[in-house]
Amino acid sequence: MKKTLSTAEIEEVLRADPDWKLQSGKLVREWTFKDFVEAMKFVNRIATMAEAAGHHPDIDVRYNQVTLGLVSHDAGGITQRDAAMANQISKEAAIR
Repeated sequence: MKKTLSTAEIEEVLRADPDWKLQSGKLVREWTFKDFVEAMKFVNRIATMAEAAGHHPDIDVRYNQVTLGLVSHDAGGITQRDAAMANQISKEAAIR
């Protein structure tokens, strides 16, 4: 089983990328796009990246708003794998 991050480790992840928040036991970040098509293009880029990593975020799409949530369900909390995926997603989001 994967080791969950301590509170201090999660706080460090959030300090390193303050666009991510801790919400309901997950790393969560929201984006707003100009329209639904742009939101879905972003979701498709994230889906491709997540599939390659074998680690899939929870994805919520509301027209032009996308919310991603990361938690390792099999570990029962946030792991280094979630932190790494958050960092990778932030880099991908900067490309748009």
